[in-house]
Amino acid sequence: MTTALLDPAASHRVHVGQGEHYVTADPGVMLTTILGSCVAMCLRDPVAGIGGMNHFLLPDGVACGKDAGRRYGAYAMEILINDCLKMGGRRDRFEAKLFGGGRMFDSLQDVGRANADFAERFLRDEGIAVAGGSLRGAGGRRVQYWPVTGRALQRPVADHSPPLAAVLAARPVVAPDAGAVELF
Repeated sequence: MTTALLDPAASHRVHVGQGEHYVTADPGVMLTTILGSCVAMCLRDPVAGIGGMNHFLLPDGVACGKDAGRRYGAYAMEILINDCLKMGGRRDRFEAKLFGGGRMFDSLQDVGRANADFAERFLRDEGIAVAGGSLRGAGGRRVQYWPVTGRALQRPVADHSPPLAAVLAARPVVAPDAGAVELF
């Protein structure tokens, strides 16, 4: 293994956005994504030296229009697996890492948990081993993945902005001026 593989600055970066996937056999490629409630599967065949990443928004749903299915988990998982198979990977050697599924808002529906549950169930049903990752929790994360080696790094996405209630409370109160004229 060369030091270029261990140095994120020396790698060729490919960003994988929502509804996208990428597969490669190039040891210099590092895949990146930013996740909140979305989930990314990082998949590789260590013997064939190939791997990739997907990024899906929702576990399932009805696709309408061209490429609308790309945002759903079942489509994202199948297309990544199939593209790895086309490049010489074998299903019995696949290993996966799952990231994301964070709880982003305090609401009744936890989309992140539903995405994480779907991804784990899908891999279990397909007989694909989960080698690691980080699912659920609160907040977003940045993921970097080297598909040929299987190395993955995760960093939290820090939101340094104050909560909206604090911003509103800090705004000065302005008394209305009874004799004011507003000009446009």
